[in-house]
Amino acid sequence: MLHHSPRARVFWSCCLLRVCQLYVNTRPEGTMSARKVALVTGSNKGIGLAVVRALCKQYDGDVYLTARDVARGTAAVEGLKAEGLAPLFRQLDITDLGSVRAARDFFKAEYGGVDVLINNAGIAFKMADKTPFGIQAEVTLKTNFFATRDLCNEFLPIIKPGGRVVNVSSIMGSIALSRCSPDLQARFRSNDITEEELVGLMESFVKDAQEGTHTQRGWPETAYGISKTGLTTLTRIHAWRLTQERAGDEILCNACCPGWVRTDMAGPNATKSPDEGAITPVYLALLPPGSKEPHGQLVSEKKVQPW
Repeated sequence: MLHHSPRARVFWSCCLLRVCQLYVNTRPEGTMSARKVALVTGSNKGIGLAVVRALCKQYDGDVYLTARDVARGTAAVEGLKAEGLAPLFRQLDITDLGSVRAARDFFKAEYGGVDVLINNAGIAFKMADKTPFGIQAEVTLKTNFFATRDLCNEFLPIIKPGGRVVNVSSIMGSIALSRCSPDLQARFRSNDITEEELVGLMESFVKDAQEGTHTQRGWPETAYGISKTGLTTLTRIHAWRLTQERAGDEILCNACCPGWVRTDMAGPNATKSPDEGAITPVYLALLPPGSKEPHGQLVSEKKVQPW
């Protein structure tokens, strides 16, 4: 049996500690981290930025701020770092399927998937905008519905067990639905509506808007509202799919209305600050492990809303 002097034991202990430090600090790029991770789309400003800020304070994991524009995204990250927070940045344009798939592959390789996905990216035309309604419909639905759907279909398979998916929708979607024809209302509210049927409805709205026949066909005069009608309905469909295909994984998928928030989109007269608008999305993102509800719901002020 070997006996080492106290000095030798200290020496070898230091060597072992240094080896462990080197192993931890030189994890090869692309090898999987065990850390949890949250991803917020369209988060270089407004509600998305406020959501990232809140998650950096409350979430036990890495938080990614994403943006189409690298310069704006990195500037937003630096601003949060100046507040003492530690967000990470990833370029992501949800309207570019290549960008979406590159992000998906990154999170799968680095983290084994995503724990929290908050689909915040969206656009809206101003009320006074003179752009023809058909163009407004096409452009608005491209981002708010079709691109968000594409991202969900790429990312839902890599949402980890116990994950949370939050789609930032709007009560304006409910109002738009109430202004649709009875037939359209019934189709959107059907518990049997499929994703393909929903896509068909959204495509029909854009086509009808471009042809100037949308009101005759039962649609209201709001592209933003219908885009959110579609997003909330998509949330319900994806929640059903997760329940059927990944029973036991306890993934919750919900839509939410952040309220009327002072952003570039809503204007300076809105009643809520961005940080106040972030409260409900963050609440849904951080629902405790084991929670069963809400799931497939539209939530406002932390309360489930009728659909």
